[in-house]
Amino acid sequence: MPVRVLARHGVLSQEKGVVSLTVPQLSLEQKAHIRMLCEQRLQEYIQKRGLAIWDYRMLDTAPVPDNLRYQVLAQSDGRCALCGATKKERPLDVDHIIPRSRGGKTVLENLQLLCSKCNRTKGNKDDTDFRDFRPEERVDGCSFCLPSDDPRIVMTNGTMFAIADKCPVTDGHTLIVSVRHAAHYLHLSGTEKQHADELVRVMSNKARAEDSTVSGFNIGMNCGSDAGQTMMHAHIHLIPRRHGDIADPRGGVRGAIPERRLPSTN
Repeated sequence: MPVRVLARHGVLSQEKGVVSLTVPQLSLEQKAHIRMLCEQRLQEYIQKRGLAIWDYRMLDTAPVPDNLRYQVLAQSDGRCALCGATKKERPLDVDHIIPRSRGGKTVLENLQLLCSKCNRTKGNKDDTDFRDFRPEERVDGCSFCLPSDDPRIVMTNGTMFAIADKCPVTDGHTLIVSVRHAAHYLHLSGTEKQHADELVRVMSNKARAEDSTVSGFNIGMNCGSDAGQTMMHAHIHLIPRRHGDIADPRGGVRGAIPERRLPSTN
């Protein structure tokens, strides 16, 4: 109840921020009148703002207790559930799978360990449970399941890394590969795709900085054997292009089916 309303009814006074009762003791009638005014103003406020004003009471805002944090660390072997990072690489956070802002509770079933980078990327829009992702596990025979210290890796970005293509289409042809063994791009999580986008941008800027003849890029991925995928581990091709590297570049990736390429304007 605003002070000015109660002051108008002779109940309170206010001077220099100090609020005082104007009567030594309220009568039953005055108390009933105050309750009526408060209830009236409260109902007006609820009608104006809606019942969502009480949503905050449903949120779990208490810090994660130490015993729960210990259990989450133990279950995850001290590794980020998404990218596999340890505390030696970046800080580790206990993340609420269903965010607290969306009603998620601070219980073991709703907690996972994420590194600071993956946790910031996930934000409060995503409720993906990454605990079933095992980035530290490698698939035997997969040449893209590389350890983090493999010398072929030229740059990493959380859940993705960059390597040079062994059979480059053009000079500087780079692959952006998922740390986790996922079949192809469509099997990547939102966080992995965001990390991939960031790494594509960084590597394309790096290519331009190192070679002034780079004037464009083909960026793409093959998803499934019928689309031409031969390495069944998610990766994105970043192919630098240069003026005149082929006679007629018109059509770009449409050339995946040659007869569907745009016709030459010559």
